Amino acid sequence: MGNHSSSSAPLCCGVPQGSVLSPTLFSLYVLPLGQIFRNHNISFHCYADDIQIYFPLDLDLQSPLLPLLNCLRDVRDWLLHNSLTLNENKTEIIIFDSYMPLKQLSDTLGSYASHLSFTVRNLGVVLDSSLKLDKQVAAVVKTSFYQLHQISKAMPYLRHKDLEKLIHALVTSRLDYCNSLYLGLQLSLIQCLQLVQNTAARLLSGTRRHDHITPTLANLHWIPVKYRIVFKILLYTFKILNNLAPSYLIDLLDLYIPTRALRSSNQGLLMQPMS
Repeated sequence: MGNHSSSSAPLCCGVPQGSVLSPTLFSLYVLPLGQIFRNHNISFHCYADDIQIYFPLDLDLQSPLLPLLNCLRDVRDWLLHNSLTLNENKTEIIIFDSYMPLKQLSDTLGSYASHLSFTVRNLGVVLDSSLKLDKQVAAVVKTSFYQLHQISKAMPYLRHKDLEKLIHALVTSRLDYCNSLYLGLQLSLIQCLQLVQNTAARLLSGTRRHDHITPTLANLHWIPVKYRIVFKILLYTFKILNNLAPSYLIDLLDLYIPTRALRSSNQGLLMQPMS
């Protein structure tokens, strides 16, 4: 800090918490876990110290969870031999099927039924078992209105430019975060998100409650929520087609190449995914 520095200490092992290299070094440390999942044909994602595994569940099988249980056993063994532990209190299981009876779920999961949850948080996004995303929208709306209430208290002390920056940092960023998941969402949920943006625009511009908000959004150059969602999808598509996206996204899209010469050959069409 300034001209002062702390004393140095040699490290023979471990990763100092808070260092720039910590996430990279930890990812390298747990890299062998990926091979364990591949050996059991389990799909997975890792983000820092969070591990997510995906397993198709067929209730008609005699032992549907056997591959999953064997995988978890090997994961525990590897963690034990590498000075790590699996946090049972933070372990959650969610089954994306809104029509599956609860008793049938509990019988199928056996000892893991206590970890069953109907909503889980994934990188800040609340996912529910039916993928309706109503819980996610409710959480975004609640937090955004709280932030707008706090911002309104500080308005007398802020310049207009700083007020706009604060709204974008605390509210608009929440509306835009992972908003590509909202594509195809029912209109009533989109309108809840739009109400947040309308309130933010009224707060910034001083527009009265009963005045039309569309001209205000246009003057502020704010794109309505439903179009921001479409814009995010188009942006991802552009990056994928121009090799500017990660490989796991690039693999999701394929260009349409007809077997014979057609006028549609040069239109940049995409292959329709198999259902």
